[in-house]
Amino acid sequence: MKAVDYRKYGGPEVLQLINADKPVPKANEVLVKIFATTVTATECMFRQGKPLATRLFVGLTKPKIMRLGEELAGEIVTVGKEVTKFKTGDKVFGTAGPKFGANAEHLCVPEDGVLVLKPNNMNYEEAASSVDGFLTALPFLRDKGIIQSGQKVLIYGSSGSVGSAAVQIAKYYGAEVTGVCSTSNLEMVKSLGAVNVIDYTKEDYTKLGLTYDIIFDAVGKTNFSKAKKVLNKNGVFLESGIGLGIFPHVLWTSIFGSKKAKIAATGLRPPAERIKDLVLLKQLMEEGKIKPVIDKTYPMEKIVEAHRYVDKGHKKGNVVIKVQ
Repeated sequence: MKAVDYRKYGGPEVLQLINADKPVPKANEVLVKIFATTVTATECMFRQGKPLATRLFVGLTKPKIMRLGEELAGEIVTVGKEVTKFKTGDKVFGTAGPKFGANAEHLCVPEDGVLVLKPNNMNYEEAASSVDGFLTALPFLRDKGIIQSGQKVLIYGSSGSVGSAAVQIAKYYGAEVTGVCSTSNLEMVKSLGAVNVIDYTKEDYTKLGLTYDIIFDAVGKTNFSKAKKVLNKNGVFLESGIGLGIFPHVLWTSIFGSKKAKIAATGLRPPAERIKDLVLLKQLMEEGKIKPVIDKTYPMEKIVEAHRYVDKGHKKGNVVIKVQ
């Protein structure tokens, strides 16, 4: 089978299209023929080995995870002898798991991994591109922000993968959503459900006389020191980028003050919790309440070009890789 590997840190050119053996599922695994995956900002960080703190998790001198690809959508072609939840021919979507690996034509996934049946109204590209943003934004807003109907919520970086999902989730919970993005993305963010949009290239969201119950930084481009000026009493600042600068604020505000800074390791949540959220995502997409945002689609043979595009930091929603 075809797959994309990398053996050293660096730019997109370190990615190599190779021929690899098709994996054989264990008794508790399913073999998925992958039709679509994505390129996320997190994967680009792993590929670069930057910031250096990430190497504590992905390898100090060279990558431990040599095949990227987190989100996937495809068809089950083989099931292990102990598998009861899935059958051959099931169309599924979900995540590859902590070892990644969806940059390949086939991947074995545990039966109890983060995998469910694909929404019946979505193609493989749409299904694959919906997973990571939703599974990141939902626990931040619901579990850390305790989002409530009628609240005023600001999403900073509202046009990206996580941000575009967050706008739709906040709307689903009945919040009044303000999105912060660049000029070219204003209309797209409005179409997702934002009542107000702020062009960060022209206006500073802290100087408009508006206040919010939740501020969610989906891209790591603002900070608590700035955001707290426009947080209401008992307001919450959430950061998914999780730079080192947020940790002192999280510790301090956990003890002092009514305004809180919070983070969440959403990718490390137990699979059972993530599966439950993935089932909710499937339902919301089938009901038309959530829609994935796809910026560009590349064949797997052009994954280097896809990484170059994501490295620029201006993607709208998701960048999809068509595998099959």
